[in-house]
Amino acid sequence: MTHTEIEMTAELVRDLLRDQHPDLADYPVRLGARGWDNQLWRLGDDLAVRMPQATESADELLLKEHAWLPALAPRLPLPVPVPQRLGEPSARFPHPWIVTTWVPGEPADRAPVTRGAEAADALAAFLTALHQPAPEEVDTVGQGRGGPLAGSSKWVAEQLASATELGLIPDPDAVRAVWDDAAAAPGWAGPALWLHGDLHPANVLTADGTICGVIDFGALFAGDPACDLSAAWTLLPDGTADRFYAAYQPAPDAATLRRARGWAVIRALVGLHVGDAGVHGRPGGKATWGPPAHAALRRLIATAHR
Repeated sequence: MTHTEIEMTAELVRDLLRDQHPDLADYPVRLGARGWDNQLWRLGDDLAVRMPQATESADELLLKEHAWLPALAPRLPLPVPVPQRLGEPSARFPHPWIVTTWVPGEPADRAPVTRGAEAADALAAFLTALHQPAPEEVDTVGQGRGGPLAGSSKWVAEQLASATELGLIPDPDAVRAVWDDAAAAPGWAGPALWLHGDLHPANVLTADGTICGVIDFGALFAGDPACDLSAAWTLLPDGTADRFYAAYQPAPDAATLRRARGWAVIRALVGLHVGDAGVHGRPGGKATWGPPAHAALRRLIATAHR
């Protein structure tokens, strides 16, 4: 899965800055985080350098973020990492890279939301502002996230069976019932809206128990808002989904709410497998992804017959 075999170090980051953006080269450089597609290096107190590292799509995702996020960011009510500079591929590092603003906070998979009402309101305001019609040239596929839910039924069945075999899901029939209802819901008939597309807990930052920022817009695309609205189940504490959906505008219809639950099942199944891999030390695993995924499925099952 390695995208580049080049070892990323503070010295490499500093050399790249010196070559292409010398006015930034004297800022302190230190590792900030290792994500799925990128390494993030802190640059002084207010900036960060994003370096693609892990997947073949990492370059494309980074360039998409650089192209669109500066225009979207000013209307968003939560801090996001706004691209400031673009680094060109070179002999030192044969891939693009970007300098962005640094967004303080702790990922929600490590520091879950505890102030549910405040977080529900903050997330609803953020998605209300983001979910506006996108230009026609914007990607409407979104790494497979732009199509009807029913197209993912085979994948869900396989992942559900695998998670059950691993002992991660005590009631697979209940999860399957949530999914089947979501997959049968009418599809989105509205305009293709801007979507974050990847609102799992590791991409949402918290501070003092509530949401304080959103990061990693590489999956940014246009489509059905249900994809993002699934975050009510994967990010927020018990009993706060209704508040979130009441605050989000325009009010989602019943079919959109059903599809959002289906997207939450997909997110949770991914989280269960990545979390289990982390617990057992397998490549690509992140143990912190497991607990939010378990909590999301529990919430979805508990509200399945409301």
